Amino acid sequence: MEYKFKSLALAAALALSGVAMAAPSKHVSGKKAVVPVTAQAVLYSQLANDAENGYTSQDFEASFDAYDNRAADDFVVPAGAKWKVTDVFVAGQHFGVTPNSANVTFYKDKGGKPGKVVADFPMSAISKDSAGSLTVSLPTSVTLKEGTYWVSVQAQMDFFVGGQWYWEATTMATGSEAAWQNPGDGFGSGCTKWGNLNSCLATGGTGDLMFELRGKAK
Repeated sequence: MEYKFKSLALAAALALSGVAMAAPSKHVSGKKAVVPVTAQAVLYSQLANDAENGYTSQDFEASFDAYDNRAADDFVVPAGAKWKVTDVFVAGQHFGVTPNSANVTFYKDKGGKPGKVVADFPMSAISKDSAGSLTVSLPTSVTLKEGTYWVSVQAQMDFFVGGQWYWEATTMATGSEAAWQNPGDGFGSGCTKWGNLNSCLATGGTGDLMFELRGKAK
């Protein structure tokens, strides 16, 4: 089993027994993500072909700063279109509780990896949690013109208190393969800057990450 704790109760029991607490893990497998139906207008959807694997993208407490990491995936705004993104949905799993909030960042594409930051929304509210699949409401909308972009969603949650959240993967790649970075290299991947998720985390060929952008098209 990839993850160390199934619940906070287990973590508390280990603490009381004097057993050393484990560090965060890179990966969890064996369960499909919950993908609820939405009434919101969908601008972009990448929710098919669930790989039943989830990968870490989380900002931990100070004692685990070396493990802070981010995942990101790309998408294309079609020629002539203009999108006003208000919500980001990410399919995922968590082992613990709902994350306190999420850090959402949009980037321009740079050679098949996240480049210049277009918009950054730290500590954005999670408006809905469906067994780890999160709907994140942006504090202000972001307008995107035609082009290739990347979106990163990073759960903000202390490992000791809340456990871990994992972003669900797909079996197929759309555009560039998902990216991942762990600046403190706590996981020992060597990916201190943006690298290919498959290479950084030895996913065995997972394609991309499951997400959906919601809002209005102009």
